Amino acid sequence: MVQAEVKKKTRIYGTVAVLAALVLVSMIFIFGSTPDLIPIDNLPFLSGMTTFADETALRNYLITNQKDAITFYGGGPLDSQFFNERSTAPTPAPMAPNDGSFGAAESDSYSTTNVQVAGVDEADLVKNDGEYLYVASNDYSDDQKYIYILKADAQDPRVISRIPLENNTYLAGMYLSQDGGKLVVIGSEYQFYALYDLPARAEGMIYPYQTEVKTFLKVYDISDKEDPNPEANFTLTGSYFNSRMIGDYVYTVVSQPAQILANNILPLPRIYAGTEVNEVAPSEIYYSDTANYTDVADNYFTYTTFFGLNVKDSGRGLTNMTILMGGASTMYVSLKNMYITYPTWSNGQYTSIYRVSINEGNLSFQAKGAVAGSVLNQYSMDEHNDYFRLATTNWKDTTQNTVYVVNMNLTTVGSVELKNAEIRETIMSARFIGNKAYIVTFEQKDPFFVLDMSDPTNPRVAGKLEIPGYSSYLHPYDESHIIGLGMENSAVKLSLFDVTNINDPIEMTKYTVQGDYSSSDALYEHKAFLFDKAKQLLVIPVSITQYGVVDKDITPPTGDEISVAPLAGGYWQGAYVFRLSLEGGIELRGGITHQENTNQLYYYGDYNLNVNRALFIGNTLYTVSNAKVQLNKLDTLELIAEVNLR
Repeated sequence: MVQAEVKKKTRIYGTVAVLAALVLVSMIFIFGSTPDLIPIDNLPFLSGMTTFADETALRNYLITNQKDAITFYGGGPLDSQFFNERSTAPTPAPMAPNDGSFGAAESDSYSTTNVQVAGVDEADLVKNDGEYLYVASNDYSDDQKYIYILKADAQDPRVISRIPLENNTYLAGMYLSQDGGKLVVIGSEYQFYALYDLPARAEGMIYPYQTEVKTFLKVYDISDKEDPNPEANFTLTGSYFNSRMIGDYVYTVVSQPAQILANNILPLPRIYAGTEVNEVAPSEIYYSDTANYTDVADNYFTYTTFFGLNVKDSGRGLTNMTILMGGASTMYVSLKNMYITYPTWSNGQYTSIYRVSINEGNLSFQAKGAVAGSVLNQYSMDEHNDYFRLATTNWKDTTQNTVYVVNMNLTTVGSVELKNAEIRETIMSARFIGNKAYIVTFEQKDPFFVLDMSDPTNPRVAGKLEIPGYSSYLHPYDESHIIGLGMENSAVKLSLFDVTNINDPIEMTKYTVQGDYSSSDALYEHKAFLFDKAKQLLVIPVSITQYGVVDKDITPPTGDEISVAPLAGGYWQGAYVFRLSLEGGIELRGGITHQENTNQLYYYGDYNLNVNRALFIGNTLYTVSNAKVQLNKLDTLELIAEVNLR
């Protein structure tokens, strides 16, 4: 392993944005970012890894194995969001098919980001330390982006400082150091070019958009909240993929296409720091020296680089490690390891797995392996007692859903198939918690599976419950109960499952959002899900479309009616606030909206006023959109104040 250190970064300024379609980018990223491989019995990526001897060896490898696949790389998930919000009109959020911590501690007086693994923080658009809110606004109506620091005092809420970012940037999220003195901001910068006017050296190009993308990491000293001070500034070539924070260390993953350009130019991953540029040498790039892709059409590779940053000592720069792989699709991070997976198609679907160990910023490649099928999202993966578990769907003549257990060498030691007659079911959600796993599949029947994972070599299906609808996100209520969020017909559905008897799971109660069609960001973004057991509090963003004739002469609803849903044809978006307990079930307390068209005479709202996060401090509930932060009393939902971010 070779680790490089850099100290600073230069800012890259963007130009005027070129609008492009989301669908193509998403499809390329998810389905076109990996090499086709031979059947599972002889997978070439099960072989060992080594590094290139020199640049000539790297060139020869790409020429031999990649052929003419220069135009296939479509960027990462953040790029899809960036282009989507500039190419589509504001509309209700669509239902997405996707992407054992209980999140914030129940005894805390304020909520924190809903994360998958306790002690492993995830980048989010809102952070909260109990006194201040830190809000990253991706306001699509303005190329200029800002980070806002708000005084959260319910008696005097206000913006006390604003951090401007470069034009044509898109924010992935932020991290707050444990002592509250440092703020890390991560996002992407985009440079647009006219058709056929690319620079000789194009780093991290996204096709077909003629767009060059770089990832930035900015560290601010916020010990003085009213005067944030830039402390470190790094630019990384390529698309932001994902990140995590453990203790005082932030780990970031970035991918860029590995390709030979015109004039025999071979761009390599770079880290810009002030006037210094650190380029990753071929001798620092891991690859599979026995894999053979010479007969695979349209095969291509990416440089996927892992970075480590000590937030408390950012002047030491970044540690880094690069792997030549097909792409990066999903990521799971434990306290000790990062797992990167991506799907591969060849006579079936396979998931390639890479394990990188992490320790106080140090990165070390450990193992490479594969299992059959494709992983849905990060919750389909888990590490427990030195085993890694994955839930996959394999599309064959009859769809096959399987849970695998692999050891730290990524060799399969156990598996169990989730059978449901001969029906083509696909995994819609998964959650591993200790020695149990919960899986929901969906198509014709909608089973909720409970798995006993206590024996890694012999996982088994303990119980199964068939119910209408499905859950796309599962969240622990306690050790014996699970909350499910999903859809039933065309409506958002909340369920509470009793899994005390793992052989006989029960749906205790459910709530279905009223309206002709409803959706929620929390269906595919777990950070939009706020739950606190002690407060019996559950909050999710909800959008509702009510079809029918829009009559502009109708009398607008008043009181609680308007805060919950439209009465006639129209659109409503906001936060639904529930009381949730084992005794009382799921009870809707009311809704909070930022939308200004309160007479419900429209079929869409202002996207920048869509509530995307909710949090609480003491007895105050805060709802956040790109343009506003609203404060309501937690007990009565009475409006306290609004803070505009425009």
